[in-house]
Amino acid sequence: MRFSAQQIGRHFSTVGLLFGTLFFAVSLTPSLLPRDDVVQGVLSGFALTAGYAVGVIFAWLWANLELPVPGERIQRIIQAVVAGLFGLLTISFLWQASTWQNRVRALMEMEEVAGIRGLLVGVIAIGIFVVAVAIGKLFRRLFQLLSGKLGRFLPRRISRAAGLLLAFGLFWLMVEGVLYSFFLRSADLSHQQIDALIEPEIERPADPFRTGSAESLIAWEDMGRQGRRFLSTGPSEADIRDFSPRAMDPIRVYVGLNAADTPEERARLALEELKRVGGFERSMLVLIAPTGTGWVDPAGIDPIEYLQRGDIASVAAQYSYLPSPISLMAEGAYGVESTRALFQEIYGYWRDLPPEQRPALYLFGLSLGALHSDRSFDLYDIIDDPFDGILWSGPPFRTETWQTATERRVPDSPQWLPRFRDDSVIRFANQHGGLETGEAPWGDFRIAFLQYASDPITFFSTDSAYREPDWMQEPRGPDVSDDLRWFPVVTMLQLASDMGAGRSPRGYGHEYAAEHYLDAWVALTEPDGWEESELQRLRQHLADQFD
Repeated sequence: MRFSAQQIGRHFSTVGLLFGTLFFAVSLTPSLLPRDDVVQGVLSGFALTAGYAVGVIFAWLWANLELPVPGERIQRIIQAVVAGLFGLLTISFLWQASTWQNRVRALMEMEEVAGIRGLLVGVIAIGIFVVAVAIGKLFRRLFQLLSGKLGRFLPRRISRAAGLLLAFGLFWLMVEGVLYSFFLRSADLSHQQIDALIEPEIERPADPFRTGSAESLIAWEDMGRQGRRFLSTGPSEADIRDFSPRAMDPIRVYVGLNAADTPEERARLALEELKRVGGFERSMLVLIAPTGTGWVDPAGIDPIEYLQRGDIASVAAQYSYLPSPISLMAEGAYGVESTRALFQEIYGYWRDLPPEQRPALYLFGLSLGALHSDRSFDLYDIIDDPFDGILWSGPPFRTETWQTATERRVPDSPQWLPRFRDDSVIRFANQHGGLETGEAPWGDFRIAFLQYASDPITFFSTDSAYREPDWMQEPRGPDVSDDLRWFPVVTMLQLASDMGAGRSPRGYGHEYAAEHYLDAWVALTEPDGWEESELQRLRQHLADQFD
């Protein structure tokens, strides 16, 4: 079945299609992370849809403002010329897309990929576009139906406004009350089953002074999958002795979501277990905020256990078994509540200990854990007796302390590696360091951010829909492509795509490398007795272990 231009014009807006084609073309340009064909197709589909919507709104505004319109013949000529130019632009960008993606991959030391499959990208994009337009037409029909019914006994303007509100309300109820709820229930059930899975290769601790043992206050079955993994991994005394003659087994405490009913009860359970296993008798204590599933990044905690030669305890409490993006949507407030309860319980007990007898206290969080950790305490509550420091890696763009320090950075410092005031409290680092020196000496209370310029979780912003982000200005981060350009709306969609489906090797994007954690912990905690040659050997060991 063949469709003429007139038939297409009856079903689609010509101006919308022109804008959509332009958005489709520029969506093929590179962003922060490499994309495969399927991800590119989905991204281009949303870009095509967004461009079409912009074109429809533009045409509607033009008509309603009664601006001059050329004759029908001139319109057809203009449309043909513009369509031809945009078509050539699309073909050109499709031709260059593989080169752009491979340049991003080269920055991240990844192998090149074959040429982009334009047909697959196009089919996926058009499929998404057609579905979106169908939904839009359904909404329009519903609006017309409702406003028509109301127009029988209400003035025209009021009936149209009321019809629009009712249509939005019905669509919202369908999405929020049916589709969204079904999605959450399905995700909750599946991830709950995964969380309860006891992997046979992970054995229950036999040592009575290990969390999860028969003598532990926390049952092994209640740990959750990520908790059992956290407790059964990490360096042992023997592993640490390979790098230092002075070594001991690190202490790890983890409270699963099923161990108690409320965040406060789980926090008290964590405190009692930490006291039982002697956590406050170690020289350092790390309070960890895990990600949504309860996962603790071993690349982030293993290095400090080596640096402390095992003389360290760490504690974490699970608040969800859903992945971080879903957890943030469904249980954002609960995650903060849980992290705050754990902090208040641990910090409250630590603060009451004699200063000369208590361990150094640090906070650690990756991604969503960093966001929750940032919201777990109020500076005014600790100002009279602050803990020692914080390491937050890959902080999400909504992290308040990160936002404040970045927005108020020293003017000549880039957004991807800012300097805050005189560097005495807050410092930033990336793959190449940044915490080692500052304008002023680092104070007793220290906040360290580890972030990569190519991390979309950190550098996404809705403002990028209408304004070029500061991190795109020169000089750019070492892992950001020179080919990256800002386009209204499309850049935001590209960054959202990077957040949701982007993949990168360790040391780039949102994959933080153990050797970079090591350097951050060294600068933050200044451990005694380590020679640079020993640190380099440990750095190589960690890089090989987590490769």
